[in-house]
Amino acid sequence: MANRKNQLLSLPNILSYVRILLIPLIVYFYLFKENYTVAAIIVAVSGFTDLADGFIARKFNMITEFGKFIDPVADKLTQCTLILCLLSRYDIMWSLVIIFFVKETTMALAGLFSVCKNKKKLDGAKWFGKVSTVVQFCAMTALFAFKMPLTVVNFLISLCSAFMLMAFFLYMKEYIELNKKSE
Repeated sequence: MANRKNQLLSLPNILSYVRILLIPLIVYFYLFKENYTVAAIIVAVSGFTDLADGFIARKFNMITEFGKFIDPVADKLTQCTLILCLLSRYDIMWSLVIIFFVKETTMALAGLFSVCKNKKKLDGAKWFGKVSTVVQFCAMTALFAFKMPLTVVNFLISLCSAFMLMAFFLYMKEYIELNKKSE
């Protein structure tokens, strides 16, 4: 029981909880107060906690099975929130909304299939997923913070779309190879 409590209350996991708790604040300041600067600061803090939890978990050997679950959940909830908030300001975000939901739904189903069929799962996030997340957090923080010309907005959203698609296709390749090894 104590070990389970220690896993749930490890510092990296607490940082993931903080990221989840920041989501309503992001929505409140962005959509309801229209205080884009404060919303951007909260997004930046959220991104920092994401970097910190991974660094601390690896550096101090605090990686837990629950952490492997809660960290990506916090990431996906935050990414979804940022995309939907930005949709209220930029119509072009619809393309990213569609890519995000197709990617995440397909990956969840592929992961479920691999676990159910082969009792195997991918071992943590891959470099391309991490790069995609960093690009998204940086671009979206900038979109939250600054009023930019539409050409810059379109470029940043296209950049996010490209990295998200890259991660999606490379993860699908990983799932296909994982399932081939099990046959």
